Amino acid sequence: MSALLIIIAAIVLLLVGYIFYGSWLAKQWGIDPKRKTPAYEKQDGVDYVPAKPAVLMGHHFSSIAGAGPINGPIQAAVFGWVPVFLWCVVGGIFFGGLQDFGSLFASIRHDGKTVGEIIKDSMGSKSKKLFIIFALLVLILVIASFVNVVASTFLTAADAPKTFGFTANPTGNQTTAIISLLFIVLAVVYGILTNKCGMKTLPATIIGIVGIVAIVILGLNCGFAMTRTAWIVFIGLYIAVASLIPVWIMLQPRDYLSSFLLYAMIILALAGIVFSAFTGSARNVTFTLPAFTGWNQKIGPLFPTLFITIACGACSGFHSLIATGTSSKQLDSEAHAKAIGYGSMLIESALGVISLIAVGVVSSQFLSQNDAGQWVFAGSPPNAFGTGIATMFSAPGSTVFNTVKALLTLAVSVFALTSLDTATRLSRFMFSELFLKEGEESWKDASGVRKVLANPLFGTALMVIIGCILGGLSLSQIWGLFGAANQLLAGIALMAVAAWLGNVGKNNKMFFIPMVFMLAATLTSLIITIIGKIKDMAIAKAGAFAWGNWFQLFFAAAMSILAIILVIEGAKTFAKQIKK
Repeated sequence: MSALLIIIAAIVLLLVGYIFYGSWLAKQWGIDPKRKTPAYEKQDGVDYVPAKPAVLMGHHFSSIAGAGPINGPIQAAVFGWVPVFLWCVVGGIFFGGLQDFGSLFASIRHDGKTVGEIIKDSMGSKSKKLFIIFALLVLILVIASFVNVVASTFLTAADAPKTFGFTANPTGNQTTAIISLLFIVLAVVYGILTNKCGMKTLPATIIGIVGIVAIVILGLNCGFAMTRTAWIVFIGLYIAVASLIPVWIMLQPRDYLSSFLLYAMIILALAGIVFSAFTGSARNVTFTLPAFTGWNQKIGPLFPTLFITIACGACSGFHSLIATGTSSKQLDSEAHAKAIGYGSMLIESALGVISLIAVGVVSSQFLSQNDAGQWVFAGSPPNAFGTGIATMFSAPGSTVFNTVKALLTLAVSVFALTSLDTATRLSRFMFSELFLKEGEESWKDASGVRKVLANPLFGTALMVIIGCILGGLSLSQIWGLFGAANQLLAGIALMAVAAWLGNVGKNNKMFFIPMVFMLAATLTSLIITIIGKIKDMAIAKAGAFAWGNWFQLFFAAAMSILAIILVIEGAKTFAKQIKK
């Protein structure tokens, strides 16, 4: 099947899902455009700040996208394009979109508070505390995963002629690094112009877009070099500061501007698909990925591996944290909830299909079969994505190819940075919430040791340090565990929203199949990980006792236990609702 037909089918199906299923959900839950949102009711100029729909769409979309819809579908391509395509589309419409929209709606009806507060309302305080601990473990994995991705796209090899400072004739990584740094500066300028100087959105946006073009041109001619370790330290400092300052300074403007990069990346990719559909044969550029390669590959069996690996391309628990942690505090009107909550997820699913097509065009470079006949992906997913899209335009090594690939790599790193400081801000909220008693609004109301633990500086520093240390591991050691934890969080978020909707007398039946499926798939994956690690240690397999394996074993066991307890509490809640 041609790449053009695949993407057309995906866009049509996702659009139909948005128009019909998304509207049906809004009607079932009672979206009320006239109802005042938490952004106005609790406006504080720091976290609760009303945002224009385009600005909030930029923040939400950029934050949930990150590197997930690129990394996941590309690594899952070892199963063939049909399974990946089906899960991105079906999962996006009936699983991921449902969770994102539902979480956002539930949060704005809970004063913009997190999933933990929604769980407390329907399942009790004990379940809330357990969920917060679980969510913090997931956020550590989010930070670790994206620190790894960003550092890898910025790094200069340790044996390079110059490993620190500005460079002429930069490599792709050095170009990405300098543009990303300048992008941060540009975002701060935009925030000051719109929030302190009173500039309207349109002229400020024009200035921002011109600024993006200028820094891209500069970055193609001048780069910045640092080693991987140095970049990990810098990224840690950056996300710590970005997560503590008011959202209007960095989070809103940077995410809004970065959304233009994401839109441009999607448009560029679509243009490449169309262009190669008519010129690819003459240039030997074709979609060669098999439709289906088999039920078992080196990364594991299709169930549950496919559904865990694709992650953000179809359904992601991290999205529920963003929807309830930051987006709900900035929503200007409930009328925008469908576009921001449901629409963003479907666009991300489309990006997942685009990533699938990208690797399908260069599958011979990144996919191969081992001696057992199993398909294996080798290389960096962002590199495969950039190479695939750039190849659709021109031959490798050409000026066009290098420019397109550099721009795509930049976009991936910008979105990963967006997810990073959003995740860090969320961890700050939730870490403080863990140590506050009933009636205490902030760390200032606490006393003794709890006041120290609930202090935003303490929680931020602890989460960043742990995340950056784990970010030094290889991505393969983190991503599988991140995927399982992330999808397990999705199952719990679906359960939380369903329990709340049931308590308030609204239709929650659409949640049960997605909830059960996600919980079954993720718990199965975590149990497989635990058994595998224990077996390797029991036979003293080479490298089995490396600290990275201990980390995976501990996290998998801790999250499985917490999740099972939460599922039991959820089942009790549903049982009570049935009796009523």
